[in-house]
Amino acid sequence: MVLFINACIRNESRTKELADTLLEKQEEPYEEVFLNSIHFPLVDEAFLNRRDSLIDRRDFSDPVFDLARQFAEADEIVIAAPFWDLSFPAVLKQYFEQINVRGITFFYTPEGVPAGLCRAKRLTYITTVGGAFFPEEFGAGYIRALAQIFYGIPEFRLIKATGLDIVGADVSALMTFAKESIKTC
Repeated sequence: MVLFINACIRNESRTKELADTLLEKQEEPYEEVFLNSIHFPLVDEAFLNRRDSLIDRRDFSDPVFDLARQFAEADEIVIAAPFWDLSFPAVLKQYFEQINVRGITFFYTPEGVPAGLCRAKRLTYITTVGGAFFPEEFGAGYIRALAQIFYGIPEFRLIKATGLDIVGADVSALMTFAKESIKTC
């Protein structure tokens, strides 16, 4: 199963347009998680104490772990998130706070090093950037580190279109170029 994590906020999202191009070429169906429709719980001390207690008892049947189990069981993962403020929309960070669960998506080795428990072999991260400034170590780098270090997903693929809001940019050509690169990957 392909899991599509949609962190696109706008109805006319260019990032979502690129994701749709990739998802259309998938041979198997995909399951979408539209993050803007989820009411994430506040991660406060009470939430953490309750969740930690469940984790310590290895009681992963609680609905608080539904998203983590879904993520861990996916065969492939696609995340679409625009590049905002050197990162991505906050709703994606909220999602990661829910799925980073010791015993479901990762565990710690006796040396204290995280090791992945996820089934996926590849995570594709799709983003669009208004300007030319796109330091990959922030948004995309964060996702890459989680995928490879915490979740154990060996292949990370970045698909991006940059410079879309620069005055005079040929947005149509930039998007077409990005879509063509998707079709050949």
